[in-house]
Amino acid sequence: MSNTHQEAIKQFLSLMGNVDEKLNDTFQNMHHGYPTETLARFLKARDWDVQKAYKMLIDCLQWRIQNEIDNILSKPIIPADLYRAVRDSQLVGLSGYSKEGLPVIAIGVGLSTYDKASVNYYVQSHIQMNEYRDRVVLPAATQKYGKHISTCLKVLDMTGLKLSALNQIKLLTTISTIDDLNYPEKTETYYIVNAPYIFSACWKAVKPLLQERTKRKIQVLQGCGRDELLKVMDYSSLPHFCRKEGSGSSRNRSNGTIDNCFSLDHPYHQQLYNYIRHQANLIESGRPIKQGSVHVEFPEPDPEDTKIAKTIESEFQRLADQNGICNSLNGLKVSGD
Repeated sequence: MSNTHQEAIKQFLSLMGNVDEKLNDTFQNMHHGYPTETLARFLKARDWDVQKAYKMLIDCLQWRIQNEIDNILSKPIIPADLYRAVRDSQLVGLSGYSKEGLPVIAIGVGLSTYDKASVNYYVQSHIQMNEYRDRVVLPAATQKYGKHISTCLKVLDMTGLKLSALNQIKLLTTISTIDDLNYPEKTETYYIVNAPYIFSACWKAVKPLLQERTKRKIQVLQGCGRDELLKVMDYSSLPHFCRKEGSGSSRNRSNGTIDNCFSLDHPYHQQLYNYIRHQANLIESGRPIKQGSVHVEFPEPDPEDTKIAKTIESEFQRLADQNGICNSLNGLKVSGD
């Protein structure tokens, strides 16, 4: 780390020494014994501008207090059937670890429908996975690999991406804004796999809008990306949709649900769900656990994120218009796919 960066951290630490007890408590719950590394993440996200990083962190801590994020892992989505419906329509899971010990998070972007529960449940589930990653998964990886691990890899499967995905752009922008503002610099690399034409067209339009820092993190791989990914992880950690060409995020399972890290029956989701149920029982001590979603305040999206969302929207619209012209020429009804 350069002298300039060390000086920035020193200034940031000094500013944090003056925050009130409530903010300090939630900061301790958030940094898990690594305050300097946490400050460095916020500084990176604000190009090492101390004042901007300080404001970002204070806003984050206030968001955590107002929305009781420190307690979110004691609020299960129940009954289990509802949680299964969330898992079946918000395809996310932990498939394993890289050779460096970084958790590999798999995301089925193209086949996630987000249509089985209210928006609040999807946001609650996403934040719970973030918090479980930070409080349980990363500390366990740190212990296992004998070095501080604070980031993960994400493998995004674009199989099945359709023009109808436009309906989910608002929810996806909300989730990505929550991540940008409150969990910055948690992803080392984003690997895009199984990308159809529609993704390639959008990527061309969106790429110039991204910050250099973000651009460097994104790698669009050929096909299912297996060969490239095997350079950074073992076969057993490959998400199921990367194991053979054309496999995609489908629910076809070669070895039952254990291979499909999106499934509620996968060990990761079982451990996560049991952990949340256990935390709830500790707090409720014998009383029935309350049903209902946690209502988290959605932060205002960054103007840059809004610009990106609008670009994707207009690109989708352009493709839909092309599709419409093409289909009408063939005398076919436009399905919106």
